[in-house]
Amino acid sequence: MNITILCSDPTHKIYPYLQKWKDVNSKNHTVYLINSSKDVLSGDILFLISCTEIISKDIRNNFSKTLVIHESDLPQGRGWSPLVWQILEGSNVIPITLLEAEDKVDSGDIWNKSFVQLEDHETFSEINNKIFPEKLKLMDFAIQTFSSITPAPQSSENITYYQKRTPSDSKLDIIKSISEQFDLLRIADDVRYPCYFKFRGHKYKIVIEKINDSLV
Repeated sequence: MNITILCSDPTHKIYPYLQKWKDVNSKNHTVYLINSSKDVLSGDILFLISCTEIISKDIRNNFSKTLVIHESDLPQGRGWSPLVWQILEGSNVIPITLLEAEDKVDSGDIWNKSFVQLEDHETFSEINNKIFPEKLKLMDFAIQTFSSITPAPQSSENITYYQKRTPSDSKLDIIKSISEQFDLLRIADDVRYPCYFKFRGHKYKIVIEKINDSLV
């Protein structure tokens, strides 16, 4: 098969996982890992993984299927940063959905869903280490079932949307306690969207990291 993976940001934490997946699957398929729709050619599957571009139908038509992986129980949780929003809402069970890309965001037919069980203490990197392998498994599923799958249309009921997060969503309130803001601290991307606070005319970045109890 001819497969293209479009991931907009090479600094995204999932990028090394995608590179490894490409290396493994290049033994049996032709696999391209790109960062811009300008580099899209044609093929069997176009995977949009952490892709921030709007991919037009003209581009999608160059592939038999264009697939997205989205961390919500669609049709609930369409939109931006569903993983982060769900953890901030207190959820510890994260659905991951493989679906077809359409013009209307996250509205395509569903190929498969899996669920990741979190606890209430994982940091950003630990969460990623649980979520990202499941995404790769769904990519494997797409290849394995490509010729036999019958996707399921999404329900037209209980549709909800998450709004796009901005850097200001990672701002800490210096009046609130650490425990009140712990979920925000642990889901913040320490490179792209770190937590920060402003105090005495300056802006400060905060990153949390687990340490071994024996070191304390």
